[in-house]
Amino acid sequence: MKLDKTDRKILAELQRDAAQSLDEIAKTVGSSKTPVWNRIRKMRETGVIRGQTVIVDPDALGLEACFFVLIRTSEHDAEWQQKFLHALQARPEVLEAHRLAGDIDYVLKVMVPNARAYDAFYQALIAEVKIHNVTALLSMQEIKATTALPV
Repeated sequence: MKLDKTDRKILAELQRDAAQSLDEIAKTVGSSKTPVWNRIRKMRETGVIRGQTVIVDPDALGLEACFFVLIRTSEHDAEWQQKFLHALQARPEVLEAHRLAGDIDYVLKVMVPNARAYDAFYQALIAEVKIHNVTALLSMQEIKATTALPV
């Protein structure tokens, strides 16, 4: 789907606050309710909008420790990768996982209550999947976090 200027304005508004009414979005983007709804529906149907969610404060859930986990592996075959991906997908504390180019093979963003909980996560992961080297970096302060993409 090719996005025009109005589509991008609608996306910016939805990313800012998806709970706002169609009337509010339409007013902000300079359109009326029905065309805005049709554009949103089309963006959902084509996969531009993949879902809708809420953002929860991790502190409210007792998730006070954010670790960035750097993983190096000596295994690169399909079977190992499948096992590793399954292990990550089964762990809700893994918020993000990225396969990288360079010296580090994967980086994970892991949210847990504390260092003890991270160690339990780490022990479970290495018991399930062979990993060559793991480095955990504790985030001392979140400076910027957003789910909004630049539109």
